[in-house]
Amino acid sequence: MSGKIKKLIDEIVKKRARGIETIMVTTRTKLFMKGINVDTYTDTSEDNVEVVDKLHKIAEEMGVQL
Repeated sequence: MSGKIKKLIDEIVKKRARGIETIMVTTRTKLFMKGINVDTYTDTSEDNVEVVDKLHKIAEEMGVQL
């Protein structure tokens, strides 16, 4: 299945920001600082189990339930 990483990134940003643009930008920046370059993943990107696991851990740290 491709695109799972993009969906997880979008879900983390959406749930954490709750529609506030500045928090969306901040969340994307935090993901980048933790090693996830959000701009490199699209709906057709191949999924990497390590990145998916990392996103789940980051979401947990941010208090976002996936």
